[in-house]
Amino acid sequence: MIIIHAEMKVNPELEAEFLVTIQELIESSRTEAGNVSYKLMKDIEQDNTYLMVEQWKDQEAVAAHNTSSHFQAFVATAPKYLTAPLQVQAFVGQPINK
Repeated sequence: MIIIHAEMKVNPELEAEFLVTIQELIESSRTEAGNVSYKLMKDIEQDNTYLMVEQWKDQEAVAAHNTSSHFQAFVATAPKYLTAPLQVQAFVGQPINK
């Protein structure tokens, strides 16, 4: 499983518009083959900071997502909303069965 954390620092004046715009990305990404989970989290310690937490079946699913029209549309509009460069980290992980 591939886990991606994408941290976004959002312009507070555009936060409401950002949250509307990113809904299309979230909803469409969740329907993709290979998507396990796609969630937007708000940081309660850093103002105007969000973390997209993504889980994908494999690298092929991530590659397909990165070329999808909804992801490309968001990438094209993201600079309008962000006050700092997007910070992305990717991890390989497996669920732990207890």
